Amino acid sequence: MTVRISAAAVLLVATIAGCGAPATETRQLPPVKVDAASMLEGFSTMDRLVEAARKEGTLTVIGLPRDWINYGEIIDTFSREYGVKVDQLEPGASSEREIQAAGRLRPDVFDLSLEVAVAHAGSFAPYRVQGWQDIPDRVKDPAGRWYAGYGGYMSIAYDSSKVAAPSSYADLLKPGYRVALPGDPRQSAAAFGGVMAVSLGDGGARVERGVEFFDRLRKAGNLAPAERAANAVIDWDYQNAARAAAAAGAGRPGWKVVVPGGTALGGYYVQAISRNAPHPAAARLWEEFLFSDRGQNLMMKGYARPVRTEALRMRGALDQALAAKLPATRAEPVYLTVSEIDAAKGYLRHRWDAKKAD
Repeated sequence: MTVRISAAAVLLVATIAGCGAPATETRQLPPVKVDAASMLEGFSTMDRLVEAARKEGTLTVIGLPRDWINYGEIIDTFSREYGVKVDQLEPGASSEREIQAAGRLRPDVFDLSLEVAVAHAGSFAPYRVQGWQDIPDRVKDPAGRWYAGYGGYMSIAYDSSKVAAPSSYADLLKPGYRVALPGDPRQSAAAFGGVMAVSLGDGGARVERGVEFFDRLRKAGNLAPAERAANAVIDWDYQNAARAAAAAGAGRPGWKVVVPGGTALGGYYVQAISRNAPHPAAARLWEEFLFSDRGQNLMMKGYARPVRTEALRMRGALDQALAAKLPATRAEPVYLTVSEIDAAKGYLRHRWDAKKAD
């Protein structure tokens, strides 16, 4: 008997056989571009980004104190995880100093106050981390040159064994308080924030009210000459929470933190990659690590409020134990615009010393 097989049947058998056959080709990935504006564009996969960073071998950072938002553990974890050495330059550098020293020291990445980042945006390389969509638009550059990593609220740390809990900044004018700022408000972003925090009132933040408040503190004898002589410190809540934890570890558990009032001055610090980064792949890997779930939780371990907090909470990735240790507040945050910051800094440059000398 003659068996007739149709052409369609032959084609079906060949197709089935082809589906089961082992692949003979692998997808060719594009070449690595270490200066790309995203991980996918430049490296295709995280593994390739890690490999490129390891080949460079080093990441150079500037202005990152190891006791600031847990940067010590963050740096050590990054280096251990990816096999990249981290050179730490001028840990105490201010945001302005980071920019001033960049030409000579050539850091790969920056951690900056918002207004400094905006003013020097042309110095940074565009790069959008994988968590880009989780960062609020108001705290990131649309071109990807800078983007907030963490923030906090202005607060008061106080020694409860010596003074009563202040419910407002005005309470610091009462007898017994010795109040300090974490530096000169013309040079320190945190001290500047302290002046602006006490200035909140009708019409928002008004720097002249802040200067007047500290003049009243001085005249009342409540302005401490240095932090070591103070029983109250006005600073970001993550710094004050770290102070309280350090005091407790040293056997002085009386230090507590309060975010006073119904409104609180909030602020963010932003991240950026140098346009001339000597280690561009390592710089991009650093940013991916900082904005990863793990990196953001490590910042919260240092009492900072990660910029991706809401996204982590919605996905169940937020470390609830760490979140519970943040200073509690129901205050509505107020954020200064760059123009408001610039105007207030100009006023301080001319009036801070004059008021203190009256």
